[in-house]
This record gives sequence, structure tokens and C-alpha cells, in this order.
Amino acid sequence: MSGFGAIGLIAASDSLPRVAGSPPKSVPDLSRPEENLEAVLRVTGSLREEDVPWWYDGTIYGMVGENGPTPLIRFEGMELYWVRHLDDGEYELIGNTVTFFRDIESGRMIDRFSNPYTGEENAVPAAVQGGGPGRGFNLSVNGVRPTKLKDKIPDEPLKKWWSVAAGRIWMNNDTVYPPGLPPPRAQGQSMFATVEEFNDPELVRIPGVFSSTVTMPWQEWMEMGDRPGHLLWHAAGVKLASQDQLPAEYRKRAEAEYPERMVVARE
Repeated sequence: MSGFGAIGLIAASDSLPRVAGSPPKSVPDLSRPEENLEAVLRVTGSLREEDVPWWYDGTIYGMVGENGPTPLIRFEGMELYWVRHLDDGEYELIGNTVTFFRDIESGRMIDRFSNPYTGEENAVPAAVQGGGPGRGFNLSVNGVRPTKLKDKIPDEPLKKWWSVAAGRIWMNNDTVYPPGLPPPRAQGQSMFATVEEFNDPELVRIPGVFSSTVTMPWQEWMEMGDRPGHLLWHAAGVKLASQDQLPAEYRKRAEAEYPERMVVARE
């Protein structure tokens, strides 16, 4: 899985932020680049250098011609973020992702998948990715860019769509992926918080939930070859206070199989 938060944070940045709805006067002025950047960090992770886990689950759909979407498989995972403080008002968002897959009917974790398109059984590996300093995303008032491509992507004002209604505020994000990845790739994501917590200046790590839909090519392990079509991932999840809040079955397996991914590399 490609990730639903930091890993998908490379946002289009062609103008200043815009706010839909009727924000109360108490909401920070998100048209100010510094206020907008701080809000992005507080909603996505934390203004402190600390582990910030998100847990999520969802469904993967197959899209083939006019016959989709067809539910294929469920998934469950964690993204673990860390916001590094750099010089000159810049930050680097780094972290890890560990995702396991579940049977679409029973919900059991699986290591084999009965592929309805090929009639074959495929081995299903966990989706694991991430890295330490220098392998994340640079965040500043000049946009969000992969750290490795920072000097190759021009500065542009950081843009996020914000919406406010019924005591809630949410950040809307359309992802732009690094060049060279096979199409189709697109992600639309929203992160939600309460206005009350968003307005609390002492709250450097705002609790929240998110929902995301991602369009991706077939997974390699599906062995689809040149068959036409693609996948549609839909996920929802929550920012956790700590890994102690992870579902027990998921945490037990993740700690047993990927202990190195349960912390973010600092060096």
C-alpha cells in the first residue's frame, strides 16, 4: 500500500490556502503561510519531535472496464510519523507504513489471495515502506516536496483546501506523486478535527480522523501482467495517542514481524 498520509502529502501548491464553509473568527487565519504550515503539521502529526501513529483500515476494489468496482480484499495498517525540525522554518516529515491484508468475506488476515481475474492463487506480502532522515518530505511555506527532490522542484506557496462546518474543520488534499511512477495514481484525502481543539494553541498534536481514496495500478503480487484495469483503495483511520491504542491482533503481528518499523529511524 502506498500510504494515506505523509506518504501522500506531496500536495499541489499553486496558490494560497482556501477555506470553505463559515469559519468562526476564532479559527486561525489560514491565508497566512505560517499559520497554514503550522496547521498542516498539527493536524497531520505534531509540532513536537515525537512518534505519531495513525491506524487505518479499508477495502481495495478492482476496476476493469464497466465491471468495477469489485471488492477484492480488505486491509489494515499503521503509519507512524515523526516531524523533524530543520533550519529556516522548514520541517521533514518521515515515517513508516506497515499494512496487512484481510479476506474480503471473513475478515481474517491472509497470506494467499484467490485472484478472480486470473483464477490463480497469489502470495500476499505485507505492504511495508518508509525511512529515516533524508527519505521523507520537506515541508515549508514554499510547499511539500520529497526531500531528495527539494532542489529540483520550484518553490510554490503551500496550498491546502480547508472546510469548516458544524464545529468541525478538515483539511482536503489532492496528492501529486513524484515523477516516474507508473500510472494511474491519484489520491484524495481529508483529515478532520474539531474546531475547539484546532483553536487550542497549546495543543501541538491535534486528535483527528481521516478518509482517503487512492487510485493505483495492480499490485505486483497479483501477477496481472498487461491485463487492463487498476485498483481503487478506500481507507479511513484515526490518529492515536500511542501505539497502545492499536488493535491487539494487528499490533501483535506488526511487533513480531516488523519490530524495526514500530519506531521511526532518527539517523
